[in-house]
Amino acid sequence: MPLLAGTLRIDFSHQFGEQPLTLNSLKYESAETLSVSRFSYLISQPALQKEDGSWQELPGQYAFINASTRRTSFTLTKVPPGTYKSFRFSLGVPKKENHGDPAQYSADHPLNPNLNNLHWDWTGGYIFLALEGQFRTSQKRLNGFVYHLANDQNLSRVQLAANFRIKNKTALALSFDLKKLLTQPRALSFEKDGNSTHSHPGDAISSALVANLKSVFSVRGVSYPPDEVPLAAVTPLFLPKNYTPFPLKMSRRFPMPLLPRDNPLLTQRVALGKKLFHDKSLSKDGTISCATCHHEDKAFTDGLKFSKGINDQEGDKNSMPLFNLAWKSSFFWDGRAKSLRDQVLQPIQDHREMASDLKIVVAQLQKDELRAFENAFGPGPVTEEKIALALENFLLTLTSYDSKFDRAMSGKAKLSEAEQRGMELFFTEYEPRSQQYGADCFHCHGGSFFSDHQFHNNGLKPSLFDTGLMKVTGKETDRGKFSTPSLRNIALTAPYMHDGRFQTLEEVIRHYNEGIHRTSTLDPNLAKHPKGGIALSGKDQAALISFLKSLTDKKYGAKERNSQKTQAPLRR
Repeated sequence: MPLLAGTLRIDFSHQFGEQPLTLNSLKYESAETLSVSRFSYLISQPALQKEDGSWQELPGQYAFINASTRRTSFTLTKVPPGTYKSFRFSLGVPKKENHGDPAQYSADHPLNPNLNNLHWDWTGGYIFLALEGQFRTSQKRLNGFVYHLANDQNLSRVQLAANFRIKNKTALALSFDLKKLLTQPRALSFEKDGNSTHSHPGDAISSALVANLKSVFSVRGVSYPPDEVPLAAVTPLFLPKNYTPFPLKMSRRFPMPLLPRDNPLLTQRVALGKKLFHDKSLSKDGTISCATCHHEDKAFTDGLKFSKGINDQEGDKNSMPLFNLAWKSSFFWDGRAKSLRDQVLQPIQDHREMASDLKIVVAQLQKDELRAFENAFGPGPVTEEKIALALENFLLTLTSYDSKFDRAMSGKAKLSEAEQRGMELFFTEYEPRSQQYGADCFHCHGGSFFSDHQFHNNGLKPSLFDTGLMKVTGKETDRGKFSTPSLRNIALTAPYMHDGRFQTLEEVIRHYNEGIHRTSTLDPNLAKHPKGGIALSGKDQAALISFLKSLTDKKYGAKERNSQKTQAPLRR
């Protein structure tokens, strides 16, 4: 009887010389003193060398490694039992997959762009390795660096000698030394060689990185861990006897979302969530609902600098748009909610917003909406949890993917000359070393969603009291970082930024062009720019705005135009 296939777990540790890598710590010495804020990469084409020298390929298996989230392990499956003497893999993605459709992958697949944030969706191809951070110049000034290794010619094969056997479960511990990536055999200086690369053909920095990758990996050891306890199966919560699955509509360009398995999309549940979203009885005095601060004709924002709650109490944040939330994993400007079901209950209770007592809300809905709740959740009383699940269900169905830009990408529309120029600027980096003078927008606002769904310090003059992500994590390195909103429907969602400080898109572009405020947590993609800004001409700034306006979804834009048409004419 043949032996069953085993598994091989690969565990990476990240070092800088003799020191373990700590993100956002300005202490590492190479050509300059530097810190690392982002370090992630893709692994493909794993293979094991047998004792006779032949290779056992393990096709179709990939890994995404990310130091920021401590995602440092992956497991190879269906590994034939036996004794092996080498492990081989590629850093990057093979040509076929690199230019394939990224929307084909499941939500938890390493090549899903929404998971790895390593795909240039509209220009094609994956970033194989992303290394970003800050360094101290010879003038003792902090500057940013952004090294993105990509493109087919930079796919790098690594082979490591390691004696191990596969019987059931085996673990191989590897080390990645970032100091060697920057120094051996080809030393790189951010100040002298350049502080950014996007791997254009013939680029000297990417060539040096590929050469140095041969020396960065080493084997730390082999182990044979005991059987692990399997994860418990997820059971849907409160599934009614009769239900209709809700068909989520999305663009074929969108990657698959990771929907909550315990709260499947049901037509009855979505309908209840929509009703609750517009229900003013959820507020203390019955005057406002969720929809009060999230108007559909404004892409679910409200047009105010700060949203207002009961008794016209003003909050301290600009209302965020509500679409394509199924692809997000944290909510609010500071990311304090890790799920929509957690997020939706907070405004109901906040004294500046709806100011309600959830016990009173539950009692009222028990009296008014019990039948709707039983249709959505089966027999049983109304509860806080069911309110949250219904609202989550509804919000997950709100999507946006049908703008002029989307239609142009599908050959169903044509961008104007100004929009086309704006698109070129948007998706082109600012890298004078390579004769690239774009607006560099795509780093934080790239991909199908025009957002990386991460947190960045985008150079706004900071407030002592509004610290952003730092308020949640307590880390000084997160000061001034806020959630990156989607630029879809941006023409409808003024005013802009977390505090609504900019009234127009012209002000926003001017900020990025010349108004960046430099701090120690400024995002490297902005910190790498010259102190005086990127000097876009007035014509190019206008073109960039034209492109941004092409991102308006017609289902929201049409509502806005219709509402404007029905307004009474001004009396003069």
